[in-house]
Amino acid sequence: MSPPDNTTPTTATHRSFAEFYPFYLSEHSNRTCRRLHFIGSSLALVCLVLWAATGEPGFLAGALLSGYGLAWVGHFVFEKNRPASFRRPLYSFMGDWVMFKDILTGRIAF
Repeated sequence: MSPPDNTTPTTATHRSFAEFYPFYLSEHSNRTCRRLHFIGSSLALVCLVLWAATGEPGFLAGALLSGYGLAWVGHFVFEKNRPASFRRPLYSFMGDWVMFKDILTGRIAF
């Protein structure tokens, strides 16, 4: 493993989500990682709709597992970094959905 790059700001240096999001995107430079995030978020949305429609708690668990599980596989296997959710959970959660929207609108390559 290479030594940390001291020129890259850490999540602790971000005072706002607007400052955090470019860092978040840099942590998602691998296309497969982004795809796994998008697929996991899509599955999570489907599970949330099913949970709302049926009240089955298994769908809520499925939303969490698919959303975070696929994202973490993307980070550990393809991106080779730790998910930002370990350091900045709220900003990371927000970043997931902004990136999801950016992929849907074509601002970020899928």
